[in-house]
Amino acid sequence: MVKQERAARTRRAVLEAAAHVIGARGYQAATMAEIVERAGVTKGAVYFHFRSKDALARAVIREQAGPFVPPVSASRLQDAIDFTHRVALALRSDPLLQAGTRIAVETTFSDHPLAPYEVWTDTLTGMFTEAHAHGELLPGVVPERAAELFVSAYMGVQLFSRAATNRADLPERVTALWRHILPGLASPGALGHLDPHGRAVRLAV
Repeated sequence: MVKQERAARTRRAVLEAAAHVIGARGYQAATMAEIVERAGVTKGAVYFHFRSKDALARAVIREQAGPFVPPVSASRLQDAIDFTHRVALALRSDPLLQAGTRIAVETTFSDHPLAPYEVWTDTLTGMFTEAHAHGELLPGVVPERAAELFVSAYMGVQLFSRAATNRADLPERVTALWRHILPGLASPGALGHLDPHGRAVRLAV
């Protein structure tokens, strides 16, 4: 048990170190030597958990979304809105999210089934699918396609926000994105009950 806990701490330290280095320098410029130094562990310990920088980048992508998925509520479409706002707030300070965004923008993993955007698309597809089953989406909406559209738009919005204000105005931009997308996504009965600002932002304020 002690060895497992130590291994888990080491793995987390490497992930966080990679996030800081990649977030600051970009995926291509970051080196494993810098990540090893930042993590404060041996090179062998790093390669025990991650055989390459590529494998480390995939781990960052896999693990970045999980902590921000909200609990299931009566409205899965509102849950999706809240999820994107949680991410928007965290993107201003969370190294793992910032690194994952740079990886997504700067790389493609064509030889591997996990594409940089897949985690985000899968998360929203699941929420949209449940929302569709509950009658929250318009009949012609296909959850997978809607998720792909939203993720691509969200990526552009956050990049624009980063360039304009270093993401200070990202929650407002995400609200504007939902205001424009929801009329073509939500059923009339659901639309009036949805808050495009996100409950996460309301609570944070």
